[in-house]
Amino acid sequence: MDSILLDFPDHFETERLLIRMPKPGDGRAVYESIQASRNELKPWLPFAHHEQTEEETEANIRHAHIRFLKREDLRFLVFLKDTGQLVCSSGLHRMDWQVRKFEIGYWGDSRFSGKGYVTEAVTGITDFAISELDAKRVEIRCDAKNSKSRAVPERLGFVLEGVLQNDDLSLDGEELRDTCIYSKIIKG
Repeated sequence: MDSILLDFPDHFETERLLIRMPKPGDGRAVYESIQASRNELKPWLPFAHHEQTEEETEANIRHAHIRFLKREDLRFLVFLKDTGQLVCSSGLHRMDWQVRKFEIGYWGDSRFSGKGYVTEAVTGITDFAISELDAKRVEIRCDAKNSKSRAVPERLGFVLEGVLQNDDLSLDGEELRDTCIYSKIIKG
């Protein structure tokens, strides 16, 4: 079956969060979140090294919206239900619709760190992948030195399947880095 024919919700809620696909007009909130978090994101994410304009961020959001509709990549923006503030960007990436395998990626707005929003979002997205997409495998991959990112799958009971040694370069190109692979396997 062509994945574009798959019907599933484009939004859902957790206790404190509204998690939904990106929509035109979300660029400003994402741009502001990146600007506020740039120093914390720089060691781990390539996009934090590029000074994007608000317009470029909006274009990126619109491309993400289209990719969601085409079922090529399922980016989610995470908002507080009570205030509507963006607290996190996450999603299901590198999908294999035949195997029903998905990789969760995430970054949080540093102005909202330490409140459990990323963990709550990843829990919700994992549950969404299992219940709505019939996921059989959900992965989280992160740099072995990124202790904050590693803490999320560890808190949620994902299994550390292995560490790929010398798998990547640090973003400054100075050092070989290891990649941790965590998974949640759904039987049946």
